[in-house]
This record gives sequence, C-alpha cells and structure tokens, in this order.
Amino acid sequence: MMTRRQKIIKLLEERDYSVSELALLLDMRGKGSSKIILEDLRAISKTLKREGKVLLIQPARCRNCSFVFKPEIKVPSKCPKCRSTWIEEPRFRISLK
Repeated sequence: MMTRRQKIIKLLEERDYSVSELALLLDMRGKGSSKIILEDLRAISKTLKREGKVLLIQPARCRNCSFVFKPEIKVPSKCPKCRSTWIEEPRFRISLK
C-alpha cells in the first residue's frame, strides 16, 4: 500500500496537476484537503532534492488581468493587481534535475 505522498509523487512524475486535481484523484474532500496537499508538496519538494529530482511549479495566474504570481507552493486567494478572485491554480510536476 502506497502512502498519500508516494501517490502524489507517482502522479506528478507522469504529468502536471493542480492542487484541486490532486485532491480529486486522491479522493480527498472538504475544506482542509488543499491545505494537506500543499503541506505534502512542501515535504515532497525536500525529499526530491535528495533523490536528484526537482518539483517544477507553473505559477498561479489571474484569469482577469493575467497577473503571474511567484512560483510558490501555495494557492493565492486574490490578485494583488486587480483584486479578482478568479485565479488559475499553480500546477506542479516532478522532473529530473
């Protein structure tokens, strides 16, 4: 049986996913599910460095004004430029260095 983090690693090695897509694939529901996945991604990022891999982050983007956020392991709630909440989530993928 694979742990949740091992499942996330396996999925991210295949292609890129957003936090909400990972939550759906792992059958996680509820308010705290995205927070748990973000914590897992932070831990996975540290683990991958030891294995010679890297967690690639396609940054979040505002769908209203196209503002591009910093590539971070977090999901922004509001655009600092236009204050819109219409945010495209960041996408994550695992790659070799």
